[in-house]
Amino acid sequence: MDFKDQIRQLGKKVSELKSHIQTEEATKNAFIMPFIGLLGFDVYDPREVVPEYVTDIGTKKGEKIDYAIFKDGSPIILVECKHWEQNLSIHEGQLLRYYHVSPARFGILTNGIQYRFYSDLEAENKMDEKPFLEFDITSIKDVQINELKKFHKTVFDVESITNTASELKYTNELRQAFHREITEPSESFVKHFAKQAYGGMVTSRILEQFTVLLKRSITQYINDLITERFKSAMESEEQKKSEEEDKTQALPEEPGQEDGIITTEEELEGFRIIKAILCQKLESSRITYRDSKSYFAILLDDNARKPLCRLYFNSVRKKHIGIFNDPKNFQGSGQKNDVRIELESLEDLYKHSKELLETADYYLKSNESAIETTSELNPE
Repeated sequence: MDFKDQIRQLGKKVSELKSHIQTEEATKNAFIMPFIGLLGFDVYDPREVVPEYVTDIGTKKGEKIDYAIFKDGSPIILVECKHWEQNLSIHEGQLLRYYHVSPARFGILTNGIQYRFYSDLEAENKMDEKPFLEFDITSIKDVQINELKKFHKTVFDVESITNTASELKYTNELRQAFHREITEPSESFVKHFAKQAYGGMVTSRILEQFTVLLKRSITQYINDLITERFKSAMESEEQKKSEEEDKTQALPEEPGQEDGIITTEEELEGFRIIKAILCQKLESSRITYRDSKSYFAILLDDNARKPLCRLYFNSVRKKHIGIFNDPKNFQGSGQKNDVRIELESLEDLYKHSKELLETADYYLKSNESAIETTSELNPE
């Protein structure tokens, strides 16, 4: 499981357990310690994570912060924790006091759900009033996970983080400012656009009128933009899907008769019916066939060890379908363990949809098990 999946899994756990967490200490144990652990630091090794770290403030001795994360013998991150229901904004000053008397370059204020990362980007050794990174772990975005990953023990580098933290901080502030303006436009913002649309003097009455018009115009523009993007994405997806279907559904050319194998139109029609049934479980491109003198084999991934069924259409009088009730016993060595069922017509193939889908399901589950086994043998 990669870092992104681990963070999202913790976020899911936090959502499920928060109603059972009654104290700040429980918040630390259930939410915050696992978070520190995901950053690669051993919460039980005092050389890496020190709980109740002493940060004397002036004449006040014995002041303690909840955690100090160490690397190479020096504190690099201070972590101040609160109960998950606490509003973090009323506790920022507490972290600021600890930050001033510590060599750590980064401070985290958290309640186990909200995380705020601070540094001294504006004035050296003076913690900024606003965080440069802020997220809710229960709904964290990919871009935020990418920034968080820079704090992992294996890649932690102060210079690298601070180089991007400043840009990240001001980008976030600009986004927030823009959000405020489009939801509740300020007078200067409205005037800026009113002057471009209205030729006369912008009086109080005109300003009031354009405030309503601007809000309406912004909403319409955003809606149109979303609709256009969605429409474009759907058209692109439909075009891609159509091209793939045209490519993958084109049947292989019929083999020549020099080897004695003749692929009939009836066999190809049977293949199309089987394919239509199995497309409920499998991608169209994964369903293939191989014809032989004895039978017409329909395979998964063109693999003889993964037969989906066989069609016995070579007889003039009777036609059969070969169903693999127990596909795991098939060794791909010519062994015929399929159960043959007589067909009165090609439409009878639909009567065996359940068995066909069960066979497909078996291979899909076998593949998932193989992937899980490989992951366990080769952990990241």
